[in-house]
Amino acid sequence: MSSPIVVDAERGSAATPLYLLGSGDPLPHGAEAMAEIQQFDGGLDQVAYFEGGVLIGAGDGREPLALGAAAMKLPAGDYRLASLPNGASEELTVLGFALGAYRFSKYVPDKGPAPTLVVERELLADQANSTAAAMGLTRDLINTPAEEMGPDALEAAVQDLGKRFDAEVSSVSGDALVQGFPLVHAVGRAAAIAPRLMELRWRGGAEHSFTLIGKGVCFDTGGLNLKNGKGMALMKKDMGGAGTALGLAQLIMERQLPISFRLLVPAVENAVSGSSFRPGDVFRSRAGQSVEISNTDAEGRLILADAIAYAAEEKPDRIMTLATLTGAARIALGPDLPPIYSTDEDFQRAICEAGMEIGDPLWPMPFWERYNSYLRSDIADVNHAASTPFAGSITAALFLKRFAGEGSFTHIDTFAWNPSSLPGRPKGGEALTLRAIFTALEREFSQQSQ
Repeated sequence: MSSPIVVDAERGSAATPLYLLGSGDPLPHGAEAMAEIQQFDGGLDQVAYFEGGVLIGAGDGREPLALGAAAMKLPAGDYRLASLPNGASEELTVLGFALGAYRFSKYVPDKGPAPTLVVERELLADQANSTAAAMGLTRDLINTPAEEMGPDALEAAVQDLGKRFDAEVSSVSGDALVQGFPLVHAVGRAAAIAPRLMELRWRGGAEHSFTLIGKGVCFDTGGLNLKNGKGMALMKKDMGGAGTALGLAQLIMERQLPISFRLLVPAVENAVSGSSFRPGDVFRSRAGQSVEISNTDAEGRLILADAIAYAAEEKPDRIMTLATLTGAARIALGPDLPPIYSTDEDFQRAICEAGMEIGDPLWPMPFWERYNSYLRSDIADVNHAASTPFAGSITAALFLKRFAGEGSFTHIDTFAWNPSSLPGRPKGGEALTLRAIFTALEREFSQQSQ
């Protein structure tokens, strides 16, 4: 897709003006009659046309990506931003347009180019386009069905990312996983496409080391604890953690954050066959802990456990996991508000504050140690799923934490999906938390360099 934000003085002078207006804001001269005919009152997601340009509703002003409605609804052509509501961020407004210009047209005829926003500043355009491209990568990966986005295709995406940024990429797959990554192998061994663990390394020229892990369950049937049809319908998105991690990795490398960066992606399909792992099985994890399986539909935490243990062996400054891990998180907080757990309170706070500021929110949750009792096993070191339905997201996070060692560990339980369209956020796969994490990291390292 071509860049949705461009800098071109000649095109800008001829571009159609866009007036982003909140409820109650005065209309531009000559717009009153057409606004009344089209019942435009500044409500969020409204679009109205008049002779002097286009009116875009910003609602009560709490939606920073409100201009995304324009990119999602307007025909192709050049547009320029003629007005903003008081207090609105130009950077977030332009980004909203860039994110709204996303189209997933792999399986339908392309309806032609998306609209283009012409701006005056190169930095504004570059940052909006790079963020939109990173989020577009995530959206494409999640929206692609499992038939074409299995563990092998996910590995190809990691390889492609590595080539683009001159990063080192390696992988371990199939039966070679048995010795080093036994939980990854156990979960993925029933599928026709072999399970694997991919690793990407990129050095940004600084000592700070950051390891990012994305859950790559390319499709989740539930295994022998089979999901019903409704529960299986969206399971192509169960690799949303990996998809988000790849998008974040792209942005980190493209913007040249000064960190030593490592990406790990355990990729499997949780399928059903004669070789499926079973409830009651016990496996020895990479970390040496014995793990009892109580429910094969809680497979994501298993593949993450081995990846976390592998990451911890190098003692990086930070480990972070991104995963579509529990329905309990959705029940508690809904699709828009992923919970974040962290042993590093300052880092957790920085991400949450950035997210609230830029419209990519998260909610802090505790590693409530008392609930470790819910993971007791009579025959192994730990049961991978709780014996109670209580605190499902917390107990999953506690299970992951036990493999992370003593360093900084952060876990985000994301939905990775927009169930309906909002300005700048088309229905479908979504890179929830990507912008919040990147903003927190960027701010931290810019402060250190001052």
